[in-house]
Amino acid sequence: MSHRAPPGIIAPHIPADDYRRAEAVGQPVVIVVHTTDTTGRPLRHYLFPVVIAGAAAIGGWGLVAALCALLDAAAHTVTVIAQTAGPIGVGGVTLKLTRPKGN
Repeated sequence: MSHRAPPGIIAPHIPADDYRRAEAVGQPVVIVVHTTDTTGRPLRHYLFPVVIAGAAAIGGWGLVAALCALLDAAAHTVTVIAQTAGPIGVGGVTLKLTRPKGN
């Protein structure tokens, strides 16, 4: 008589004495497994696309906010440069940003 472990992953739940007795006399061992039916899809199937879409939307709004801040800074810079008293000259090239007041 050889002593073997019961087959399968559910077998440790069978008492060893009952399994060996059934094996010795040739009696079949019936294993009943209770399962529950899952209806519908799990939440993770819906959660992943929603998280990706939310991250994309937040990233898009972040890009819009950064662009607005950049344009606001550029507008302020242009305004400050335009309000200077005289023409701006670099290397002999003179740029007149405003119209003269006398004309």
